[in-house]
Amino acid sequence: MAKITIVGAGGYVFPFRLIGDLLSYPALRDSTLTLMDIDAGRLERTASAARALVAHHGFPTTVQSTTDRRAALDGADHVIITFQVGGVDAFRDDVEIPRRYGVDQTVGDTLGPGGVFRFLRSVVAYREIAADLAELAPRAQVINYANPMAMATWYLNALGARTVGLCHSVQGTSRMLARALDVPYEEVRFRAGGINHQSWFTEFRRGDEDLYPRLRQVMGERHLHGPAGRGFASDHGDHSGADRGESVYEGGNERVRTAIMDAFGYFHTESSHHASEYLPYFRKSPELVREFIPERWDYYEICQNHDEDGQTAKLLDDLKRELAPSVEYGAAIVHSIETGQQSVIYGNVPNTGLVTNLPDGCCVEVACLVDGNGVQPAVFGALPPQCAAVNRTGINVQELAVTAALTGRREHVYHAVMADPLTSALLTLDQITAMVDELFLAHKAYLPPELSA
Repeated sequence: MAKITIVGAGGYVFPFRLIGDLLSYPALRDSTLTLMDIDAGRLERTASAARALVAHHGFPTTVQSTTDRRAALDGADHVIITFQVGGVDAFRDDVEIPRRYGVDQTVGDTLGPGGVFRFLRSVVAYREIAADLAELAPRAQVINYANPMAMATWYLNALGARTVGLCHSVQGTSRMLARALDVPYEEVRFRAGGINHQSWFTEFRRGDEDLYPRLRQVMGERHLHGPAGRGFASDHGDHSGADRGESVYEGGNERVRTAIMDAFGYFHTESSHHASEYLPYFRKSPELVREFIPERWDYYEICQNHDEDGQTAKLLDDLKRELAPSVEYGAAIVHSIETGQQSVIYGNVPNTGLVTNLPDGCCVEVACLVDGNGVQPAVFGALPPQCAAVNRTGINVQELAVTAALTGRREHVYHAVMADPLTSALLTLDQITAMVDELFLAHKAYLPPELSA
């Protein structure tokens, strides 16, 4: 019987969605689910829903809840991380302080000033988790869902925690592209590699047919040459549905990603909203932003307005009616390790020669085989050189932030934000320094002591 621990189990809907995924596998229904969060009230909401789901289906699953991190990690076989240190209040500073300086982030959780400080706020928690695991569960498989994915996963592995980082970008984008081409998803074959939120589809095929010529034509006609913002459904941040159709978040307006494909040759794996934050081309002025993204998707505003109790209750009703897995990979990893049945996932892992023209030791997103031997990344080889060059601009930021956390050298935090492509395209060095000073002050209570001085 496996012990599966979720750290940050009080989060909005997503931890409960993962519980539904885990219980979708009959082989995992006799597991112990240990739910941990520092907020007892939010934790109880998820735990109550989990117990209700288990009772409804009559499963033998044991559901435990605790605010004691060490108790939750003790003897764990699998540890799933889903927290955001500082919550929505800290998230507000991540986006509003840079916005005052002219750096407008639609999310601010991956690169840029928001991504760097979201990572730094979590450093103390990651250190404590890694130390606990070394003592209490040295063989545990860590599954990280927390952003910034690459920095967090890079750092956890550097601390000795055996970690794979997971995202929905490959699954979601590949399905979106299949819909755009009106090709059944089960007939699509693709190959992707790169870094999280910027992994490149270097092949997209149906049997012997290379779908890229048609993809370039269809996406170009729809998003580069036609009117932007053709009217599409809203999407409030739950991107795990397999076929949700075109939405504000993904598929409805892909002018940014299509422009990137037009310039660099290949489509990549994160939405146009996110993608516009990672490169210096699309957010140089309000007019340019409106040209590429006429209908804004602002994740901070979405998080402010979450109906947490209502959405948890809705998901519980849905899972009572039909207990089926989402497109997330977390439960598939646990199932494959526990049963030995093979699965293939896209995971974020240390680059040990996997992507040969990206730096050794950085965090790359590649296909991985999972079975009783654990998560085994596949060698991707070399990316097209222009795609690797784009990835390296993001890796520069990630490496400097992780180096700051590992060495305690505060100056590397400034360097990380100075190296960010969008920030450096908009601000002077003096402006960046002043902005980082403000972010340090705003997040002082969460930062490791050597960086908060």
